[in-house]
Formats: sequence, structure tokens, C-alpha cells
Amino acid sequence: MAEVPGLTQTTNAEWQDGKAVRRTGVDTKQLELSALERDFREFRYFLPTMITGLLATPEYARASVAPFPGDHSKVVAKKLERQAVLRDSSKCFTFILTEQACRWPLLPPAGMAVQLERLASVARLPNVRLGVIPMEGHLPRAPLNVFTVYGADLATVEVTTGALVFRDPDDVQEYLNDFRTFEGYSLRDEEAWTKLATWAAEIREIARGAASPGSDI
Repeated sequence: MAEVPGLTQTTNAEWQDGKAVRRTGVDTKQLELSALERDFREFRYFLPTMITGLLATPEYARASVAPFPGDHSKVVAKKLERQAVLRDSSKCFTFILTEQACRWPLLPPAGMAVQLERLASVARLPNVRLGVIPMEGHLPRAPLNVFTVYGADLATVEVTTGALVFRDPDDVQEYLNDFRTFEGYSLRDEEAWTKLATWAAEIREIARGAASPGSDI
């Protein structure tokens, strides 16, 4: 199982301080994630707020790291290099995204439309399952945080000031249970592709309206 450098042991969890990550360089974090993606075979990503680097377009990846200090070109390059792992047929990826994560306007409308089309494209890879949770109907369980489960051995939870890493089997199982709950709310396969296409078309219409002469009249 991969070791994640720079973590402090706290009871049955480990804490990765966000300030320490920024001091050492955000590109170092990309190396840690690459190690995890190399050493595990099954990955589950729950994304209630933003699109993760493995699914990002170059423009979205640049916007996601813009608030952080350091050489952004190196970080973006490493994020994009990591995406090659999605084509490793020995690995299995499941991504569950909320509508908010898909549609949060991190980019201008035209860029967000391209990003949604990228999600639909990745969802067609044979070893990728991608689900979206639309903001409609009844969702009796509310998400709290972004989290990722690696195999059945490790779970990471992202918060504003850093990340928690859980290795205790009971803790990891809790996140697996949460993931399966949210996955049950999601649209998948053709339904997910159709929903992403609908959202992309809506955003492209906004972009066309913004670009049209006299659109503010």
C-alpha cells in the first residue's frame, strides 16, 4: 500500500496540513496522488463541490490551482499527466459528482461546456463509471465533504485546511457505505451522458447569449 509523505499521525487517522502542502509546493501533492494511483487498483471519488484533476480539461485544471502559490504550469502538467491512468485497463474508477460540482462556474460558460463534454467522454471509457446526482427529486442524505476511497484500505477526506487520511478498516468501511448511498442517488451510463449533454447545451446557450451583440438590451 502506498505511503503518503508528510502526514502526522492522530489516533486512527492522519492529518495532512494544507499550509504545509502549499509550502512544499502543490506539485508535490500531484506526486503523492500519482503514487496512490500507481499502487491501488480500484478508486471511488465522491465529488460534491468540484471536478477532480483526473477529469479536468487543461483550462479547468489551471483555474483550480490559480489560488495557490507556486509554478502553476508544473502543477497543471502533472495533473494532466496523471489522466493517463484512466486508460489502464487493470484499474477501475468510479466517480460520483453532484450537479453543483458539474456546473459550478469555475470557468466562463464556454469553458464549462467543454468541461462537461469532457466528463461525458471519460464516462465512456470501459473501466470508468461516472454518475451524476441532479438537484431534483428527493435526496434524503446530504453530502458533507469530498472524499476518495482507494481499494478497501484507505480513504482520504478533503476539507478547507487540509486532508484527513483514514486507514482503520472500520473508518474506510464507513466511507464505502456513504459512497454506495450517494451512488444510489446518481444517474449513470446513458442517463448520465444525456444529463451532462443537457447541462452543456444550457451553458453553451448562456455563452452564446453573452457573446451576442445587444444581449444586454
